Amino acid sequence: MNNYTCTCCGTVGLTEGFVEDAGQSAPGYARWIEGALERGILGGAKRMSRPRRQIEAFRCPKCGHLELFATSAV
Repeated sequence: MNNYTCTCCGTVGLTEGFVEDAGQSAPGYARWIEGALERGILGGAKRMSRPRRQIEAFRCPKCGHLELFATSAV
């Protein structure tokens, strides 16, 4: 157990997990990409040359609130 505190209800000890990306050709996990969303000519997000970070997710066992943190570079 960790000492992270829920910013919604104040419960201490959040459950670690991850946000899944199940899209076609996805690596299986979501990433945070710096900058506002820009769409390319085919409607997909422009991602080239943008910094990416892994997302760590924690869920409050009491109220279900999710806390997301963009951590190490991917």
